[in-house]
Amino acid sequence: MKRTFILVTTVLVSVLLAKSGFAQDDELVRVYRWYNTVDQNYVTVAEGEFQEGQLLNWKWNDKTQVFVAYRNPGPDRVAVSRWYNPQSKDYVSVAEDEYTDNDMIKMGYTDKTHQFYALTQRGPNTVAVYRWYVPKNRDWATVSEEGDTDTYYKRGWRRKTFQYYGIKRSVDAPIYNQL
Repeated sequence: MKRTFILVTTVLVSVLLAKSGFAQDDELVRVYRWYNTVDQNYVTVAEGEFQEGQLLNWKWNDKTQVFVAYRNPGPDRVAVSRWYNPQSKDYVSVAEDEYTDNDMIKMGYTDKTHQFYALTQRGPNTVAVYRWYVPKNRDWATVSEEGDTDTYYKRGWRRKTFQYYGIKRSVDAPIYNQL
């Protein structure tokens, strides 16, 4: 009887410890930038917002991982939302401390959708995230500092604006062990 109790207790503790070990993985979300060749627009999408097949069906392609963010609020984090402008068919991701909802509505944006939480302070394994304006098609694109910013400028992108910090998108190292 004691052995059975010890065995059951050991199994339950192991399961609970395993679940708490994965909590950090559940907290993080990859953030991608997609391009639509039809509208010549970029959109920033957190993993799980849409199914990949939906985005491809809507003519979005050129999927690029930009950084990793958080799913939940926490200290030194800011909420990031996506807005849509039906006149210019433009999507833009905006941190809650950049513009008020009123400002965004006055600029013609609608359909505010919460995406993720980003860091407000630089730390280890972080990357600065900027928003660039593309005057040719009146579009905004999210780019991390890891990108070649001179290339964007040479292609006509302007008004580089700092937004927040993301977690580096390293493919060589396990992302969840870097925090």
